Amino acid sequence: MGPGPSCVPPQVYAALARPTIGHLDPRFIAVMDEIKSMLRQVMQTDNQCTMPMSGTGSAGMETCFVNLIEPGDRVLILINGVFGMRMKDVAERLGARVDSLEFEWGRPVEVEAVREKIDQADYRIVAVVHAETSTGVANPAAEIGELLKDRPAIYLVDGVTSLGGMPTRLDQWGVDAFYSGTQKCLSCPPGLAPVSFSEKAVAKLHNRRSKVPNWYLDLSLIVNYWQGARRSYHHTAPINMLYGLHAGLEVILDEGLKTVFARHLAAHRQLIEGLGRLGLEPAVRPECRLPMLNAVRVPPEVDEAAVRSRLLTEHGIEIGAGLGPLAGKIWRIGLMGHTARPENVERVLHALQQAL
Repeated sequence: MGPGPSCVPPQVYAALARPTIGHLDPRFIAVMDEIKSMLRQVMQTDNQCTMPMSGTGSAGMETCFVNLIEPGDRVLILINGVFGMRMKDVAERLGARVDSLEFEWGRPVEVEAVREKIDQADYRIVAVVHAETSTGVANPAAEIGELLKDRPAIYLVDGVTSLGGMPTRLDQWGVDAFYSGTQKCLSCPPGLAPVSFSEKAVAKLHNRRSKVPNWYLDLSLIVNYWQGARRSYHHTAPINMLYGLHAGLEVILDEGLKTVFARHLAAHRQLIEGLGRLGLEPAVRPECRLPMLNAVRVPPEVDEAAVRSRLLTEHGIEIGAGLGPLAGKIWRIGLMGHTARPENVERVLHALQQAL
């Protein structure tokens, strides 16, 4: 019940255990095509360039930046936590001219400040983390997308924690490049990174002046394996991980997206109410709290590490610590995917009460 990985449902474990077949077997190609279709439904997009990359969520981040940045490109990163900082690091390593707009950790990105910033320069990419896992803050992805409509900038969104737990309306929000991970609200083991590129992003990829500086994550090559009547070998796909993702997406779509989002929200509200009875306060304002990642203030008289240790050793429950300026000040309680259930909330509340 920390910031990931989340609990894995039995359907996914069963899928992972199925016999491995070849990555060019027609039966496996059919599985790949179904995965693409299901990802588009969960991401709420018609983007044809939608597929899982081999690697964790950070590979998804690298995929988006390495395919879309050329040296000297002007890039704006919106930062209010660890993963915004990581975006900046990746963009700088690729030779981009990176500007950043930083906000207090635990507070959302301010739309008006973004408006003022993008009016000052011609940015090729504007990037934000939708659900900042390090702080429990939901950033205004839809509102930022509205600002970028009719501008040439590529809108890049990190949806590692949000995908499958809250709405991610890529087409409606004008998102051009999106990446996620399997270990959060998709309730699969870590190891795959779903990505999606709009036609605008694909055009930028095709019109590069230089080669993509990473062979393994080069979408101009990988797309030939994931699309078309004839598939071209690029690298050996993680067959059983893809079986697992297929099953995880099937579980979500069978339950229904609206029902899944409502379940996450109900578990979040149950947790907040229970924390209040224990005298514990959320660290994030109600209007920008994430339902699947709950930041909780540690009372000043409490040894936060000792509480986490007791939860793990005495109750078999893992929760997360704070990072960066929030280290030692918050706990991060995950209610992601299969974990977001009333019985799990009651169990962690009971364990917290005993530990405190």
